[in-house]
Amino acid sequence: MAPSATTTVTETESAPKQLKNNPPLDSLYKEFQTYYFSKEAEEGKVDGFEAARYPHYLPTWNKAQQYPPLEPFEHYEHGKDADTSFPELLPTTAQVTHLTPTIGTEVRGVQLSSLSDAGKDQLARFVAERKVVAFRNQDFKDLSIPDALKFGGYFGRHHIHPTSGSPEGHPEIHLVHRGAGDNKSDQYFADRVSSVAWHSDVSYEQQPPGTTFLYILDTPETGGDTLFANAVEAYNRLSPLFKERLHGLKATHSGVEQVAVAHARGSINRREPVTNEHPIVRTHPATGEKALYVNPQFTRRIVGMKKEESDAILKFLYDHIAFGADFHTRVKWEEGTVVVWDNRVTQHSALLDWQNGQRRHLARITPQAERPFETPFVN
Repeated sequence: MAPSATTTVTETESAPKQLKNNPPLDSLYKEFQTYYFSKEAEEGKVDGFEAARYPHYLPTWNKAQQYPPLEPFEHYEHGKDADTSFPELLPTTAQVTHLTPTIGTEVRGVQLSSLSDAGKDQLARFVAERKVVAFRNQDFKDLSIPDALKFGGYFGRHHIHPTSGSPEGHPEIHLVHRGAGDNKSDQYFADRVSSVAWHSDVSYEQQPPGTTFLYILDTPETGGDTLFANAVEAYNRLSPLFKERLHGLKATHSGVEQVAVAHARGSINRREPVTNEHPIVRTHPATGEKALYVNPQFTRRIVGMKKEESDAILKFLYDHIAFGADFHTRVKWEEGTVVVWDNRVTQHSALLDWQNGQRRHLARITPQAERPFETPFVN
């Protein structure tokens, strides 16, 4: 989820330019933590800013967290078991508002933490169909972190991000945090005209995430919305000839650059970086829908093509997804919101559009899913 100095190559390249040249690693690490948020501001000791309401969710970077390479696992897609009339997830008392025809729904009157397993199955399927769903007035942030992780673990193995900040003792939680008093927007935009950075989370993993949860802890009064794009509809818009050409192609997705930038800025590296090949068109295991699966943050090259050929096709696909406002939606954050999206069939970007120093603090639970696969092209 961007922008978060901890998530994508685009964001991490904007890391502090004032860090000293080649200092001792421990010194650089301490300077890195100080740069990314002020402990005093988060504790409410800076005039004009309240303390963080969820201090146990503040980011830490523990260098002792070192993990071996991820091993393949058999993912079970619960969305395949769902009753598609969604009786447990969407009872008659629920208020359901579709944000656009093809992507995005807002739901009120349902408490995710109280769902039965059948309701969770329906959640996975409904999110796969609507791509992103904002559940309002949730108690998720007030659960204990182990209880929140238990809920998310139903949908797959928890992903531990290689470089991002996490709550102390819980590396499975990925944090998106811009601290109180942070006014580094001018620096961010010194060499950029936009904060939009479309991506699918950690697509470089062999088994990238599926049903993904992001919940708000603190949010600016306005700003910091998240954009989502429907990668299924993006595929559907292509001509039959172009779809047929894409089928059978694979592209490399790399986490190497993300880890390199994290190391250069003094951050941690929990696991050695990986590169994997995935089909450019992937199939969702529950809905059978086909989606474009490339993104400018982590996709590097189409396998078997010369650089110029690969660059031309990838640029077209990136631009097609980024400019497709008629298959985008925008989620506005409010108190108690949990946003659930299917990382297999969407892309997203946060927006850095508030400059009043207000805190933006969110937590992500990121269950991994199946290895991306492709089913045959059908005209």
